[in-house]
Amino acid sequence: MDWLLDRFRNAPQGSIAFVHLGRRISYAALAAHTEQSIDRLQARGLGGGLTVALVADYSPEVFSTILALAVLKCIVVPLTRDSVVEESQALAISGCDHVLQFDAEGRDWSLQTRYLPANNALMDGFRAGQHAGLVLFSSGSTGAPKGMLHDFERVAEKFRLARQPVVAIPFLMLDHFGGINTLLAITASLGTAVTTPNRAVATICEAIAANRVQLLPTTPSFLTLLAATDLSRRYDLSSLQRITYGTETMPQATLDRIRARFPGVELQQTYGLSEVGVLRSQSRPDGSLWVRIGGAGFETEVRDGILWIRSDYRMVGYLNAPSGFDAAGWFNTQDRVEVDGDYFRILGRITDLINVGGQKVYPAEVEDVILAQPNIDDVVVVGEKHALLGQIVVARVVLHEPEAADALRLRLRKACLARLAAFKVPVKVELLDQTLDPALYSVRFKKMRR
Repeated sequence: MDWLLDRFRNAPQGSIAFVHLGRRISYAALAAHTEQSIDRLQARGLGGGLTVALVADYSPEVFSTILALAVLKCIVVPLTRDSVVEESQALAISGCDHVLQFDAEGRDWSLQTRYLPANNALMDGFRAGQHAGLVLFSSGSTGAPKGMLHDFERVAEKFRLARQPVVAIPFLMLDHFGGINTLLAITASLGTAVTTPNRAVATICEAIAANRVQLLPTTPSFLTLLAATDLSRRYDLSSLQRITYGTETMPQATLDRIRARFPGVELQQTYGLSEVGVLRSQSRPDGSLWVRIGGAGFETEVRDGILWIRSDYRMVGYLNAPSGFDAAGWFNTQDRVEVDGDYFRILGRITDLINVGGQKVYPAEVEDVILAQPNIDDVVVVGEKHALLGQIVVARVVLHEPEAADALRLRLRKACLARLAAFKVPVKVELLDQTLDPALYSVRFKKMRR
């Protein structure tokens, strides 16, 4: 990681690395704090091969401490206070030697020794290589969360070639691969990371306006929320040059609404997995959901309609599950895709499929039809167990204005029958009281389908 610190030290004078809670932190200050953190951590006995859990959210001090741990060849386990995985569950999988707990403002930490041996052959073998490690966790939405061990130096190496610096908000959380990826992408190119105290739509819009943010990497669920408000008109968001979206399937209806709200902004679909990294992507310019993915260090292949990826930036492996890679190093993404030349259209994760009497339903397909109807702010489609059919389709909707339930169910049924096969039409329509209902989104701003 020395090359990254050298880049910070040699940044143009006054270059701003972070805007955090009103503070503007230069790259010179970020480099200095990283060096101080290295000395402070060494003095507390932290060094190569130790597993260190770091509980915090975004701040310049948190980021510099993560870099310091990487320089010392520690294995870093980033956790947030709103992590999708309980701390005790995460540390039982990764093991632990120390816990660094940051204060609420992310400025200083306290250290607690907490020895929890993992007895994991993969982790033991990795320590022998004397590289910095990074452990991240899946959300556990389809079962027990999986611990993913990465070579932190290999993850960072992707960004050695500097790109055009931008002012961006690191929207995805610190305990998510996308969050770490975004921070490295911003800082390795000497851009500016604008942090926010939360991920509410109004908070993000205010930060964009106040700091002239150019890039917003976010999720389709957040953009659906944004499109359901008038905040894009109440705040000056004219600085935005690019909005990227990924982590879940984007409804075409949401994409169309965002295109109408931001006609001069490039909308770029991204694709990546914690297991293999984030691929370079290029959305087709026709406003559709077709995307070209790949780039240096990545290969793609479609087998029986399922996307497989081989990556130079792949994880070392799962800590508590079988490898996930075949003998040639290909990873099954479990995403079903359509192919048109060099472009893919992501239909959805096969684990999210609803099985109605042997017929397969992609939730995103139904959601797209419903979301295009009047008075619908958002919707999540899930499968519900049924004694005869195996599952039935259930739509949970958020309305813009109150509406009689019977009338709503009738018009949504008619709209779905006009565009979908009968078995895909929701049997039940449930009303959610508010857009941020916990039945709709996870803390990572992804739709909850289970």
